[in-house]
Amino acid sequence: MASMSGRGSWRTGSTGGPGPRRYLPVRRISARFCPFGDSAKVVPNTTFCSCRAVQSPTVRAAGGVVADGKRAGRDRYFDTLRAVAIIRVVLFHAYPIAAFELVFPSMGVMFALGGSLMVRSLDRNAPRAIRNRLRRLLPALWVMGLIAVPVMIHHGWPDRPTWPRLLLWAFPIADPPSSQFGYPAAGVLWYLVTYLWLVLLSPVLLRLYRRWNLPTVLLPLVALMLLMAYPDTVGAAAFWVLVNVLGFGSCWVLGMAHREGDLARLGTPLVLGTAVICVSGGLAWAYTHPGEDGVNLADLPVAYAVYSIGFVLALLRWSPRMDWLARARPVDSFVSMVNNRAVTIYLWHNVAITVAVALIVPFKLWEIPNETLQYVADFSIAMAMLVVCVLSLGWVEDLAARRRPRISPFVRRRRTRPAPPVAVPVAA
Repeated sequence: MASMSGRGSWRTGSTGGPGPRRYLPVRRISARFCPFGDSAKVVPNTTFCSCRAVQSPTVRAAGGVVADGKRAGRDRYFDTLRAVAIIRVVLFHAYPIAAFELVFPSMGVMFALGGSLMVRSLDRNAPRAIRNRLRRLLPALWVMGLIAVPVMIHHGWPDRPTWPRLLLWAFPIADPPSSQFGYPAAGVLWYLVTYLWLVLLSPVLLRLYRRWNLPTVLLPLVALMLLMAYPDTVGAAAFWVLVNVLGFGSCWVLGMAHREGDLARLGTPLVLGTAVICVSGGLAWAYTHPGEDGVNLADLPVAYAVYSIGFVLALLRWSPRMDWLARARPVDSFVSMVNNRAVTIYLWHNVAITVAVALIVPFKLWEIPNETLQYVADFSIAMAMLVVCVLSLGWVEDLAARRRPRISPFVRRRRTRPAPPVAVPVAA
């Protein structure tokens, strides 16, 4: 499908005729071009601007909040979804209860957000977009590798791979190797491997989507079904990389559909019906095919992919107003903090949880009479460990984003009063 975005001009000049001028707020005037943003966007099949409010350039540059809760350059709905997804991941690894996977399929949502944000960058400059994504992703991994690899070698790594394979800690096109001792650190790196491949494939996926939209959404899912039917066609390492890339590829492409505006044009009954079918279908498959540990969607790649597609459709079809978030300052600050340190939290949370478990005996947490309090104490230690990681290593994300490095993950924002609507002259 051809892109509906392009650069346009916005003029607030003369009405072109004699007589008095009348001024009306911009948001009440029919328009075909959005007057601000990264690029002017044509709104298909409508005569109204796609934005809900207009702010002056001064307010936008100062990071003001527009009417739907979007700060300049940031989508607060996306920020909130990302924060919820990361929190759910941390909770699931701390308490591996299958219900957490059912409540919110975090990984599918995060890949959908990545696909949506990738489109905006690709339309500007595809090679630069890929370089920028890698620059934001890899430095935090390099720091983890500089710490984890020497620790694993020092602790003892009987089947240590050759140095060329250790380079996967620098550019993870496959899962970086680890010892059994270092697995809590390396076990979460499949997400970075999958993200890296989807970033590299994004120019091709976007071109395919704009030509054949629905087939491109379904292509990864169909390929995943074929791979699961014939698993011996590739080696073990490539198999798991393909399972993850194909399993979340449809969510990534749905994110592209969101950025292209195609999801917003779908009717509510169609979206809700498809979402319900996907979610219920994934659940039905999981319940009828339980594993050794019972029902677990994560152990069924096709079922989990279909389940995630249903959630992503429902979450990205609508963009709710987020102006309430700016008024709830503690929540707003927490969402910003999680987004500022998202990679660090993801990479180190499992290490923090593992360290907390190892401290149960030295700290004699088992002597706490109440089991619930034992869990609370253990989780509190894990969160304290994670805070230490965020404070000591989170500044790497600032460098990767070309920001001034900060120890604190909280950013104090200058509050400004919203500017009044821009007046546009119209003919009398």
